[in-house]
Parts: sequence; C-alpha cells; structure tokens
Amino acid sequence: MIKAKNAQYMRRGKPAHRPDLVNQDDHTIIATFGAQYRGLVQYYLPAGNVYWLSRVEWAMRTSMLRTLAAKHRSSVSKMTARHKAKVETPYGLRTCFEATVQRPGRKPLVARFGGIPLKRNKNAVLLDRVPDPTPHRHREVVQRLLRSVCEICKQPDDIQVHQVRKLADLNGNGKTDRPAWMNLMSSKRRKTLMVCRRCHESIHTERPAMPLTE
Repeated sequence: MIKAKNAQYMRRGKPAHRPDLVNQDDHTIIATFGAQYRGLVQYYLPAGNVYWLSRVEWAMRTSMLRTLAAKHRSSVSKMTARHKAKVETPYGLRTCFEATVQRPGRKPLVARFGGIPLKRNKNAVLLDRVPDPTPHRHREVVQRLLRSVCEICKQPDDIQVHQVRKLADLNGNGKTDRPAWMNLMSSKRRKTLMVCRRCHESIHTERPAMPLTE
C-alpha cells in the first residue's frame, strides 16, 4: 500500500509537483493534500505499524511543496518557510503546513497538511462507506452528445456542439425568414445544438447543407 501511494506522487523516482493543482490557490493546494493524507492516516490508525506512513507523508509533503513552488515560480525552501507552522496534539507540538484565508467578520479558513501523530489507536473505529449502486446520471446536454445523432439532419455522425451566447441572439434581429437551425433552437429554448460537421459548416456559412446522396 505504501509503495502504491508513494507512486501517485512520484516521477522518475522522486516526488513531483501536480500539474492539475498548479493553477489553484495556496489554500486549495494544501487543503487537497491535507485531506488525502488525513483520510489515509485515520484509516490505518488501528495498525501496529502505522508509523510506516511517514514515508507517504514525506512523498506527499514534498510533492505539495513542489506544487506550490511551481505555482509561485519559487523554491521548495521558500515555500517551506512561508507555510510551516506548529500545531498542538495530545502528544505535544507537531510540525505542519498551513494556508489561511482571511474573511471579514468571520473566522479565517485554515487549510492544514500534516501535524498528525503516527501513533497507534487501538480504539479507532473504521467506517467504510458503502458505495451508492445508483449509476451517475449524465446531464441532459451530455446525453444529447452521447447519442451521436445530428439534431438537424438526424444522421449519425461525429457530433459537434453549436452554441449561442444567449437565447435573445436567436431572434435574428427581427427577421422573419430565420434559418431552420435558429428556429429549432428557439423552439426548444436551448443555447446548444448537436450537429454534424456538414450542418455545422452550413450554419456558419449561412447556406443550407447539401443533401445526402446514396
């Protein structure tokens, strides 16, 4: 398990930054790493060798600091100095990393990574959640896209999405001879239309698509 968890944060044998989090703010980055590490530790607290998770903590901590360094185009040491803190635990002070978001008139939001004593807890209770058997329902626009059928010519094809900014744009500046695609979107009250490549080209050229031939 430790090797598998470490591999998620390693690249070429070393902890690496996470590109999917580089564009997030410091609070979100530390909160994401902190929640993942906290959940892992809490699950394995009944284990007699829970202290082995210090290897995972090192890999995750280094990956987090390198993600912050990549975001700010700085170094790991500077990110360590900026976010390093101490937290009180039943076993004394522990080193952690924090990011705080100040909120006027409210308590600040504090994201924390680490600071959890890796001490066995024999009384810890595991609560494994049963996954919901109900399949995830796609949004209506996703279902239309997955049908792979053009909503203009009704032909199966590689579908593209034609979209307008707002429904008012479908009025056509008061014109009565609006194109068929515009009437279709207006009647369905939709800002998106699933179309094939031919129909999509005809929409942008404002010319009717050539009929299909056998």
